[in-house]
Amino acid sequence: MPPNRGMHYDDNATILVVEDDDATRTFLAYNLTADGFELLVADCARDGIRLIETKFPDLALIDVGLPDGSGLDLVHRVRDADGLASRVDPRTPLLLVSGRDGELDRIRGFERGADDYVCKPFSYPELRSRVAALLRRAGARSRTGRLRVGDLVIDPVSREVTTGETRIELSAKEFALLRTLAAEPTRVFTKEELLRGVWGYRSMGTTRTLDSHACRLRKKLGVNGDQFVMNVWGVGYRLVDGVGA
Repeated sequence: MPPNRGMHYDDNATILVVEDDDATRTFLAYNLTADGFELLVADCARDGIRLIETKFPDLALIDVGLPDGSGLDLVHRVRDADGLASRVDPRTPLLLVSGRDGELDRIRGFERGADDYVCKPFSYPELRSRVAALLRRAGARSRTGRLRVGDLVIDPVSREVTTGETRIELSAKEFALLRTLAAEPTRVFTKEELLRGVWGYRSMGTTRTLDSHACRLRKKLGVNGDQFVMNVWGVGYRLVDGVGA
């Protein structure tokens, strides 16, 4: 059945197709493009995860049988990402496509973190409807918006940080720390919360990791004389609007 050329998506959603079969990949790319989606294509797990890390698709269609590994492992890798230091968004909607239609196969797919599971051969209109449903469900995710605290702007997708007109270069952990603080800029995050959430520590111990990263972050963000990172003595850290005390 030819694609529904009247169906176009206002948000220009980008779909990644990870499929090693040339005919299936071409078929999906043609039909999804005709339906108004932006397309990214990969024929192996390695290129699939690279595109997820660098192009931030709104949804990924992943074949279970890939030449360099299982699509199940790719799904697990996305879901296992921390969403902070990692460039992979663990909330990315994932639809598995497989020639295996057994109940156990579908269960394994869902257990690894797939949002939906479609068996080959499939009807394109049904696949398109499933894609639309996942995008509506995550619509709300629709490209994580920028965070703003005073003159400080953080783009979680591109990982770009600016203060005024100045772009700030941050390490992965510095960015993860800043993004965590910016999620609730009026709240004081305890050191234990930050060590656990950003570094994965189970206990504080005597580490100075957080303090050293916070110090470097404060200096980098203060390039224009503003103060954004505040140390709340005896508790932890919070963000302020940039106006120095």
